Amino acid sequence: MKTEKIILGIDPGTTIMGFGLIKVIGKKMEFIQMNELMLKKYDDHYLKLKHIFERTIELIDTYNPDEIAIEAPFFGKNVQSMLKLGRAQGVAMAAGLSREIPITEYLPKKIKMAVTGNGNASKEQVALMLKSLLNLKELPKNLDATDGLAAAVCHFYNSSRVTGGKSYTGWSAFVKQNSKRVNEAFLDYIMNTNIRIRIDRGSISKI
Repeated sequence: MKTEKIILGIDPGTTIMGFGLIKVIGKKMEFIQMNELMLKKYDDHYLKLKHIFERTIELIDTYNPDEIAIEAPFFGKNVQSMLKLGRAQGVAMAAGLSREIPITEYLPKKIKMAVTGNGNASKEQVALMLKSLLNLKELPKNLDATDGLAAAVCHFYNSSRVTGGKSYTGWSAFVKQNSKRVNEAFLDYIMNTNIRIRIDRGSISKI
């Protein structure tokens, strides 16, 4: 059994993507780094997705995480916002799956519960608890980075027991467990691009 591993936590978003990394040695965790990918300056939504994918790949190739923990989108009233957030999460997951890294999704309340003991904790409360747990010298101006770090810490606390998080060991596993999401994403892609396709006996080809 591997006693040392690196966990990458991601808080996906189309305005800011927060992320954090921790090293797990036995039953202890050590802080590696946290940061944010600022996406506000990009007007094109698909360009934002490109940057999310490329930054996630860069993090993977730089730190070689053994596992990825990602915050699952919450359900809100704004359908367009939910769709964009889901795309951001999907792109980050696709980057991890392309490198065959196991991914686990956690609901925001579960992450907050794991870190603070309160599923309704504020971003500030989560950040302050992380500062104490990981002996951080200071906190970032924007707390999206600590949200990403919190996902990694949540995974650390839950990795030794069965949890409600959804896990995927590769692309085929993700597709099998999320066929509806994959189909919806594919149809959305077709509707929002100018490509035409032909479907013949179950195979798809570009016209």
